[in-house]
Order: sequence, then C-alpha cells, then structure tokens
Amino acid sequence: MSTLAHTMMTAARSADSGLASPGELDRYPYAEAPGADRVGAPVWDGADTELGRVGRRTAGSRGRGLHGQLVQQLGQMIVSGDLGADRPLVPEEIGQRFEVSRTVVRESLRVLEAKGLVSARPNVGTRVRPVSDWNLLDPDIIEWRAFGPQRDDQRRELTELRWTIEPLAARLAAGHGREDIQQRLSDMVEIMGHAMGQGDALTFARADSEFHALLIQIAGNRMLEHLSGIVSAALQVSGGPVAGCERPNDASLEHHGRIVEALAGGDGAAAEAAMRQLLMVHPEVERVVPAPREH
Repeated sequence: MSTLAHTMMTAARSADSGLASPGELDRYPYAEAPGADRVGAPVWDGADTELGRVGRRTAGSRGRGLHGQLVQQLGQMIVSGDLGADRPLVPEEIGQRFEVSRTVVRESLRVLEAKGLVSARPNVGTRVRPVSDWNLLDPDIIEWRAFGPQRDDQRRELTELRWTIEPLAARLAAGHGREDIQQRLSDMVEIMGHAMGQGDALTFARADSEFHALLIQIAGNRMLEHLSGIVSAALQVSGGPVAGCERPNDASLEHHGRIVEALAGGDGAAAEAAMRQLLMVHPEVERVVPAPREH
C-alpha cells in the first residue's frame, strides 16, 4: 500500500468514530424558553418540537459553530416544508426558541437569504421564499433535499446532472492531462481498492470524491470546474446514510481504473465511454439514460 493510501485510510478511520451520517442530526434538547407555553405564544405550524432544539453534529463533522447549527436546522425545516413559502420568520422568536443571540439569528438568516431560502424586506420582515427562488445548486440545499421528503426527486436530478457533466469532463480531461494530477487519480483508485478490500466505506467515499473533483479540474473548462461541488454533493448523498457514496463494488473500481488508463493514453472517447459505464453502475441510472430508439 502506498504512503498516501495508508495516510488517507488512517485519517478516515480516526474521524469515523465521530462522523454523523449525511443529513443526520444529533438532537440536543434545549430548555424551553420562558413563557413558551403561554396562551398567545407564537405557533410554528406543528414544528414546535423541532424549534426547541438545535441540530448539533459531533466534533470532527463539519466543524460548525452555533451559527452554522442554526442555519442547518432552519434550512432543513424550510426545505422539508415544515416552514412553508411566505412564512414569516421573526428573529426575536427564533432567538428565544433556540436560546441564541440576536447576532447569531441575524447572521444565520443572512446565510439563508444568500441561498435564496428567505427574503428580508423593509416593513415586511423576513419570509420564506418559494422553491422557484432557491439556489438548488447550493451543496447544503442539495443535502437537505436529499435527506428530506424530496429525497427521490433530488437523487434522480443529481444523477441526471452527473450524466450531463462528467462524461464531457472525462473527454476534455484526456486532452488537458497533467502528469501530477493523473498520478493523483491513480493514487485515488489504489486507495479505493484497498478501502473496498477492508470494508472501509468512508475512505472509499473520500477517495472517490477527490477522484471526480480532480477529473473535472483537469478538464480545462472553468464553468465545469465551478460545478464540481455539485458532483461532490451528489456522491455524498447518492449511496444513502450508510455508505455516503456510491456503494463500493468491483464494477465501480474497474471503471475508475479504465478512466485513468484512457486519460494516460490521451483517448477522450475511451475516457468518456468509461465514465458513462461508471455512471451506469448507479442504481438510479435506468431512470436517466434514454431507452434505445427503435429503427
């Protein structure tokens, strides 16, 4: 095993003990705010059980502070539909229910506004925006949709998007290859092989994600490179909360290896074909690839 493979697998195992599954929240109940049950207290359309707690991930996960946790919680509630479109969000109420400062609430709402989930207007306040206004390419929104009521649609849409992006990236990468990055791609395939042999899905997932990010990076198209975060998010949610990646298997590993071989030979057509074969391993691809035409 290479030094890189050993280092990566060791790091993954050490982090695994404290890693929450994608989309999973370790709930930490906060004390109810004083007077929360009084008559006339704000009602959040049945979401009170959620508003009394902030989703806290264990240390070593995303490294988010209280501000990030509040973004996560409110974002999930909006995307899941618990807080519907045009719903008013009162900062004072949020601060009281979550027991966080006005600064934390204000900064969290700004993040959600940047993602298109809420809007803040003078004399109107902050309100939840309709789905048509959301930044659906934002990695956080991708994750929230993938582990919420829209999970099936989100995973299908991600697979369709990957089918559009990655075969082209593989073809372009064959003409813009750099030896150092191609060696790194080979290293990732080696790491994936060792991880699969040891049943280490976490290391497999990390190597797989880096493989696809590197491939898009050497395609030489800055607009495609801008979409690499979408592919990473798709890989994170495609296998569900257990593996967090494409399920490790021999077919997947073989197609990754063929892509590397095609890139080394400068064969764009072969690289594109190998990537299409890799995407066919995806369990949802039958709903993406058009059926052959009848002649």
